[in-house]
Amino acid sequence: MSLLTQRGLPMLQRKKIFSICTCLMTWAMLLLVRPLLAQQSNPEMATIEGWGRETEGEEPELEGEGEEVEEIETDRDSFTPATTTVRRGRIMLESAYSFIDNRSVPETHSVPEIVARYGLTDNIELRFGWNYEIGGASSPISGNVPESGAPDAELEEEAKLLYGGKFFLTEQRGWTPQSSLILQGFTPTFGESNLTAVSATHVFGWKLRNGWTWDSATRFGTSGSPETQVTLEDHFIVWAPSTAIKIPLSERLKAHAEYFGVFSEGREVETTQHFFSPGVHYLINRDLEIGIRFAWGLNEQSPNFFTNVGFGCQF
Repeated sequence: MSLLTQRGLPMLQRKKIFSICTCLMTWAMLLLVRPLLAQQSNPEMATIEGWGRETEGEEPELEGEGEEVEEIETDRDSFTPATTTVRRGRIMLESAYSFIDNRSVPETHSVPEIVARYGLTDNIELRFGWNYEIGGASSPISGNVPESGAPDAELEEEAKLLYGGKFFLTEQRGWTPQSSLILQGFTPTFGESNLTAVSATHVFGWKLRNGWTWDSATRFGTSGSPETQVTLEDHFIVWAPSTAIKIPLSERLKAHAEYFGVFSEGREVETTQHFFSPGVHYLINRDLEIGIRFAWGLNEQSPNFFTNVGFGCQF
């Protein structure tokens, strides 16, 4: 019997309660947004060229009219990060909570997933963050799928410090996509692991004339098994490709549909995970947004389901 079943409600009841809470939270967000959408007109979508900073037609009636201010675009909206960087001198703060329903081990909780992003220049940002996880397996991006399906798997706790930078590479020009590069390090601050990992993410995409955005990314990272971190033979590589279509439903509300995968290379027992993930996010004003996304595992090594709800703000 797992620790989660020894403390409080049985796991099955916990999952049912969480599913009900997730549905209620989603309906609450839709009820919040619906009156605002009813007040909005349906203006023709503007065609955006280059950086997406210049538009044709009328600007959305948000705060800062007449100022050269962009709407916030966070990296947490989807697994595929944004192609943009934070403007020079501005700070963006992102935070979220994730629930991961693992197939054969206790569920995983991840919070606060906080990342502070500072615009050093118009093309370079610095990133610093921290996160805590508890559950039967690490977040899917680590590639640490449990090798044993034993139902009495113990809970794992870990916390990590995140640090790095994001670099704007190219503007959208015809078939040339807008693109950025993210370089990050992850150092444990709590838990059994003492392995510092690094990752590189190349993200690129196009904004289409109908207002839709198609972004894709490839992540490369290092990882390792927590119980065997003393030898190089136990370290392995994680690849994580993703692609997302983002559709504006109104001036403030956007939805997306996304595929992403997580594949290990060089691990003693290789792992492969596939996910389908839809989501929505709502722009309260130019500097504040909230969002929720879901994902379903498409194969046996993937978690059954996970959800992520959070916000982003900039100053």
